[in-house]
Amino acid sequence: MRTHLALSLFIAAFALTGPVVAQSVAPAPAANLSGCPAPGERPFRPAGLPAGAPTRPPQEGGEGGPPRQTGPQRKKLLIWADTRNGIAQHDIAHAEAVIEELGYKSGLYDSYIRTDSQIIAKRPKMTTGEPASGGPSLCNVDAIFFLGHREIDLDAQGRADLLWFVHDQGKGFITVHTGIGAFMSWPEFGEMAGGRYDEHPWNTTEAPLIVVDSKFPGMDKFVSGAMFKDEFYQLKDFGADKIHVVLRLDTTNLDMTRRGVAAGDSYAMAYAKMYGKGRVFYSSLGHAPATWDDPAVQSMYFGAIKWALGLTDADITPNPGSTPPAVKK
Repeated sequence: MRTHLALSLFIAAFALTGPVVAQSVAPAPAANLSGCPAPGERPFRPAGLPAGAPTRPPQEGGEGGPPRQTGPQRKKLLIWADTRNGIAQHDIAHAEAVIEELGYKSGLYDSYIRTDSQIIAKRPKMTTGEPASGGPSLCNVDAIFFLGHREIDLDAQGRADLLWFVHDQGKGFITVHTGIGAFMSWPEFGEMAGGRYDEHPWNTTEAPLIVVDSKFPGMDKFVSGAMFKDEFYQLKDFGADKIHVVLRLDTTNLDMTRRGVAAGDSYAMAYAKMYGKGRVFYSSLGHAPATWDDPAVQSMYFGAIKWALGLTDADITPNPGSTPPAVKK
């Protein structure tokens, strides 16, 4: 657009000083087909800072934390956790804090933490229906870290905008634990996420986790075959031919006769996939607040965020044979 404007001014100036042979008409600016605000209309500022405030100074990461970046502009992550129709036992406050801190200490991204859903739009609105004056939107964030639960109040336009954000704009979407059970009445969300929540037949239990792809960003801290305690989710509508499994549950020593267990499910605990141009990651891990203090869990999600933001790459060729189907005993 700037090129067109500069060219138009040059032509206009030449027309005023040179021989008049024809009326010069500047070309019309290109239409904003994305539906997003024009550049500069709603500038981004790091979450939590008032207008005009300086950005937070660089600081070193805590013990064991990644070093803080001081170079290029940081990415923007929306931590979206609408749990109004969920249940209280899923305490996601600590999870939100951990993910925000990982971005803050590393300097790779600034976070917005929101528990409402009207910001899932190109042009968010206030509760009055009037346009919101600032804050996050699908036009000024680079990825979403989703901790929602069950049915979420998101209108048809918001749903279309969310699919546009990932599929067409190529932005990232990380779905966590309860997030795979959100929007059960919305088929396109399940297609984007790569699967659907079915059950957690063993509730919270201990079982080994098998690292399928140790080269995926952030997976280097998991020890394949080590015991892990969590509320492991069983998935349905699982598109194994479209996803790259990173971590799976070893069901060998679990009670496969328990009510709710579905034979044939592969019990992927973490996977990555593409949805159009966008990068999508899911992991079942993260039920209890203490889980988020596990260095391996933090490393996995931090690596997934970096991948979803396009800060690092990975081979996510679908590997349907990597998770043998569970068999009832």
